[in-house]
Amino acid sequence: MRIVALGSGGVGGFFGGLIAAAGTADVAFVARGMHLQAMRRDGLTIERDGGRAPVHLPRPVVAEDPAELGRADIVLLGVKLADTAEAIRAARPLVERGAAILSLQNGVTKDEALRDAFGAGPVMGGVAYVASHISRPGVVAQTGPMARLLVGEHDGHRSARSEQLATAAAAAGVDAAVAADIGVAIWQKFAFLVGLSGATAAARMPIGPIRADQHARAFLRALIQETVAVGRARGIALPDDEVETAMRRVDAVSPAMTASLHHDLEAGRPLEVPWLAGTVADLGATLGVATPCNAAVRALLSPRVSGRPEGAT
Repeated sequence: MRIVALGSGGVGGFFGGLIAAAGTADVAFVARGMHLQAMRRDGLTIERDGGRAPVHLPRPVVAEDPAELGRADIVLLGVKLADTAEAIRAARPLVERGAAILSLQNGVTKDEALRDAFGAGPVMGGVAYVASHISRPGVVAQTGPMARLLVGEHDGHRSARSEQLATAAAAAGVDAAVAADIGVAIWQKFAFLVGLSGATAAARMPIGPIRADQHARAFLRALIQETVAVGRARGIALPDDEVETAMRRVDAVSPAMTASLHHDLEAGRPLEVPWLAGTVADLGATLGVATPCNAAVRALLSPRVSGRPEGAT
């Protein structure tokens, strides 16, 4: 199996790097700017906390233009949601040569854009759970041990491509599986992420102090509860205990864990708020579901959606 990681940061660089280092599949990377230059010069390194040894890929196959990489069986899409249209244009040569495309981006509307661009056939469903980000060019840093990957087909059948990818990832040390219902899995991740990202970004701190404080914890739970309610209103068969399950997942992660939204906020980069709390608030308004906490997160972070405003800290 040949995989192209389109976006070599906290998701594509992490999962693609582990798979490539383990040799369980052939992986090529798409990167740009200083990250591309560093990968060409020094390779790709995954640093992990807790005393775990780093993973180093000394000579990754990496290009700025995916068309230079020939063919692929699967394109792993790991760019920020604001870059989806550009990524679709970049991925088109690979998809037209027969590649499937699998978005590991945040949000619940990600695959709609892919189906509009390529039709339903090439589009797989996927969910990634990992706390990782580019700490410096050529280096992806992981916080905590969580590294989970769920894949599947939107029509529910177990495909060879899903099985092969899950097997390759599992052999590289990832908790990977083919989901029984990838649509439900995507919303389960979304509910967890909306809570984690909204709470850590709004409080500007990692999850440990938030879940330990009764008021902050109640706000976090409300973010998740609103998201689950919106998902059910959209017809997603989320389990009755989904809020409690999501909170148990929150309680199980490293206290130092935060979300990419928080990393982007601290770095002054554009934020994915419109696709996280913003999506919950917008869908809730359409469906008649109250979402006051997610609306509050959107309102608080809205001035920073395009990056840090001039004069702000």
